Amino acid sequence: IKLMGAYGGLSDAFDGPTHHALEDIAIMRALPNFKVYVASDAVQTDWLVRHALEENGPMYVRLSRDKMADLYDETTNFQDGKGFIVRPGSDATIVACGMMVGNSLQAADILEKEGLSVRVVDMFCIKPLDTELICRCAKETGAIVSAEEHNIIGGLGGAVAEALCAGNAAVPMGFIGTQDCHAECGPYKTLLQAYGLDAEAIANKVRETVAKKK
Repeated sequence: IKLMGAYGGLSDAFDGPTHHALEDIAIMRALPNFKVYVASDAVQTDWLVRHALEENGPMYVRLSRDKMADLYDETTNFQDGKGFIVRPGSDATIVACGMMVGNSLQAADILEKEGLSVRVVDMFCIKPLDTELICRCAKETGAIVSAEEHNIIGGLGGAVAEALCAGNAAVPMGFIGTQDCHAECGPYKTLLQAYGLDAEAIANKVRETVAKKK
């Protein structure tokens, strides 16, 4: 079984809550033996489609309707269950997926002007999760913020928190996502801003989380 979930998150913006997908990652994570992926750019999407054809076992791939940032080139060597550090940093780490990777890179640019060095990780494989990378980033930067276009319950943020606890790598953590609610309809970028998913909201969450470091 290979499922491709188009129009993930709020990307089917004007069709409203009946067409938004803010719970899919949590649902699919809970299904036994299902692998869960969130595509972050076009090159990665191409790899995921090919991977789905070649891989045995059930799989869910979440896609967005809106244009994504260009993060990778054709030579990128993707590996199942392995995240990517798309920007180095030493003061905090943003672990993001899908469209939120591009927004997180913008947030890191904002924070760089304030003297904060922020690492950005593309965690395109939600299940199996790259626990080793998450724990290493926590130990090296001392603060984690998860960023997902999804309910904060049960998605990437929950998976990252589980990994930190299991790896004895607990650090201050912030969560970017929709706050357990249905969203209204409207222009996509307006919805991202309204529900705290834009670059400035991510930057604010990083500031709050870094301030909690001992």
